Amino acid sequence: MIIETLSTFPDMYASVMGSSMMRIAQEKGILEFKAHDLRDWTHDRHRTTDDDPYGGGDGLVMKCEPIFEAYDDIAGVGPRPTTVFLSPCGDPFTDAVACELSREERLLFVCGHYEGIDERAYALADRVISLGDYVLTSGELASMVVIDAAVRKLPGVLGAETGALGESFADGLLEYPQYTRPATFRGMDVPPVLLSGNHAAVADWRRKQSLERTARLRPDLLEDVDLSAADRAYLKDLGL
Repeated sequence: MIIETLSTFPDMYASVMGSSMMRIAQEKGILEFKAHDLRDWTHDRHRTTDDDPYGGGDGLVMKCEPIFEAYDDIAGVGPRPTTVFLSPCGDPFTDAVACELSREERLLFVCGHYEGIDERAYALADRVISLGDYVLTSGELASMVVIDAAVRKLPGVLGAETGALGESFADGLLEYPQYTRPATFRGMDVPPVLLSGNHAAVADWRRKQSLERTARLRPDLLEDVDLSAADRAYLKDLGL
């Protein structure tokens, strides 16, 4: 998979993309990553990528000319990228969206900064994604979250092919509680079933914990989950 970013602060990616799973994915040849500097497509001595907004107002708006020029050059080499813009106006980012992005051959993230991006640049967007109902300093930050969520879906990144299957949202539910050594700490014990060695009992406990946690914390998620009769009976017994 090829992932590229276009932004005014490409150095922001060095730490995230050079650490942990992102580094491993690149070392294994699963991921190819490149951060492009939008200033490389400017033509003045100040390498200007922004200007005052038409109509007045606070802040600066990112210019559309360098974005279009950069896109033409980047997309002109290799397979056409699926181009993603990050904006509070976009579609909500979910685990399902991360799965969809992970199936793309090549992704290009166009990252805004300052007051936003000239609206005309959105003509290049295949997708516009929002992380939530809040504003971040830059699109670079938002893109890092989206990239991480998508890359961890790629086969081989987490080690075992089933590595991501037990995580939150993989089956529409929140993940069950996790424990590790010691078995007892400050009066708090690990649930005995997890120490039993009975894999069927452990799987049943985990399913029930996921159901209960989701019903209590994110009941809206249950609307899209295919619950079995046993699942429904368990939630009914809990009064949920």
